[in-house]
Amino acid sequence: MTWTAYRVILRLHTPLHIGWGRISYLQRTRPYVTGRVLRGALVSRVARNKGETGEVAGDPYRAVSKTFAQYLTFTYFYPALEKENESGEWEVCFPWKDEARFRRRFLSSYAAASLEYPQQTAAEGLLYETEFITPHTLDEGKPVYLLGYIFVDEERLKRDKYDWQGAFRRLQLGGERGYGWGEARLKNLRHFSGGDKLFGLDKIELHLDKRPAVTLDKDQPVLAHTDTKAGSIAGNVEPMVGREWHAEGDEEGKRKHIGQHLAFNDIRFAPGSVVTQESVFVIGEGGYWQPVPPQEGAPP
Repeated sequence: MTWTAYRVILRLHTPLHIGWGRISYLQRTRPYVTGRVLRGALVSRVARNKGETGEVAGDPYRAVSKTFAQYLTFTYFYPALEKENESGEWEVCFPWKDEARFRRRFLSSYAAASLEYPQQTAAEGLLYETEFITPHTLDEGKPVYLLGYIFVDEERLKRDKYDWQGAFRRLQLGGERGYGWGEARLKNLRHFSGGDKLFGLDKIELHLDKRPAVTLDKDQPVLAHTDTKAGSIAGNVEPMVGREWHAEGDEEGKRKHIGQHLAFNDIRFAPGSVVTQESVFVIGEGGYWQPVPPQEGAPP
C-alpha cells in the first residue's frame, strides 16, 4: 500500500468556529481545524454529492465514513497567509509560537442573547458570546487561508466513486453553519513530495508506506493531538470528547439523535507539545498521531 500526499489550501470566506469548551458565557474556538471536524465535513459533502444520503437506513453517511477511515487521512489545518512574492510560499501561523499576537490577528467574537417573548427581553442566563477565526486578519485585513495535507491510498479510493477533491471546492466546517459560518473554498491543491517541507518546517521527515508517518527531531512540536503513551513529549494534555451521531444509539439503545452520543477519544497531548528526543509518529484515523515505539525503528 502506497499513499499519495497532497497539500491543500482553503480560502476562509466566513467566520469559523471549532468548538473548544465554554468559559462563563464565552464559547471558545480552537485556533485550528481538527481532523475530526475535517473528516465530518468531507464525509457529508461527498455523500451528498453521490446522492447516498438515503441509501442506508438510520445512518446515511456510514458507507462513505468507513471508506474514508481506511483509505484517507490528513493533518490538522492551520491558518496561513499568502506571502507577497512569486515563490508560491505560505506563512503558516501556529498559535503556540506567539499566542498573544495570534489572538490579535486571527480571533474575534460575536455576542448575542436569546429573547423572551412577548416581553422582548433577554432570557435569564442566555447571554452568550461565540469566538471565531476571522476570514481576514484583524491587523492588516489580509485574507485568511487554511493549510494542511491529505494522504490518500489512490489504489483503493477511486476518484470516480469518491470525489474527495471535488468536495474541497466548497466546504462548511465547524459550528454555526446554519448562520453561514465555516465556509471554505479551495484555493490550491497539489501533489506533495518527500523533498518538500511539511508546513514549511525543517527537521520533519514524511513517510508514505503502510500508513502516513512523520519523524520529528528533538524539540520539534507535534502538529496534532498525540497519544499520551508517548514518553518523549512535554506539553499540555486534554481529553478529546465530542458529540456524534450513532444510528444504533448507546448501550441502552437511546440517544440516537444527532449530537446526543458523547464519544471519548482518550486523553492526548495538545498540538504544540514538544518532543524531547527524535520520535516517529503514525498519522491515524481522524488525524491523531500515534507514537511508534523506539525499538521498532522505522515507521510501519
